[in-house]
Amino acid sequence: MFILLTLNGCVEVVGKNLLPQRCVPLEKGTLVLTFYVLLLLLVSHVQDSAGVELQVHSLLILVVLLLMLVLTVQLWAPDTFQLSVIETLLFQIMGSWLVQAGFILYKPVTGYPWQDDAINDIMFVTTFFCWHVMINALCLLGIYGVSYFWHCCYRPSWKLTGSREAPCYTSTAGPLYKLLQEVEQAESGRLSSSSWVLNVWAQILVRAEDNNCL
Repeated sequence: MFILLTLNGCVEVVGKNLLPQRCVPLEKGTLVLTFYVLLLLLVSHVQDSAGVELQVHSLLILVVLLLMLVLTVQLWAPDTFQLSVIETLLFQIMGSWLVQAGFILYKPVTGYPWQDDAINDIMFVTTFFCWHVMINALCLLGIYGVSYFWHCCYRPSWKLTGSREAPCYTSTAGPLYKLLQEVEQAESGRLSSSSWVLNVWAQILVRAEDNNCL
């Protein structure tokens, strides 16, 4: 698993710094492969578990399974906002529950070990997990609310900054356009060679001035 995490980090570094264009499906693919392996390791890890330990690992497997499914769907829909929010929430739950699992299994806060054969402890572990889900969801909602409020209230005003488009030069009718009008009037009759050359040069100058405007 650590080899795959290192591979995923190397792929992201190469994609961001060395490649001319990032390959998001490749980065997501290595991350999905890492979670596939992590899920298999967790499933094999609970073979001899029972009671509280089994319940803790089962809830962690549930989070990893959901996260693996979300990451797999993101391979075909990488820019979906709802999937990104779900991915962030699942990562938060997995991280906080891993910390909580360490305290439950190895160093309880109360100092008294959990009883594997006690149904009350198993039910309380599930309640603990629900608390983690709600707290992480509230944290994510709070971060999103603060970011949205900051974006709406403190973003630069369009009235103060103005448009960033380069102003286009609009020229008034000058001697060049008057010359063009005279040439067009001369075209109503029979064009001579000199008037035809004058017409061509006038059109070239008009197009050059329009290109300078653009």
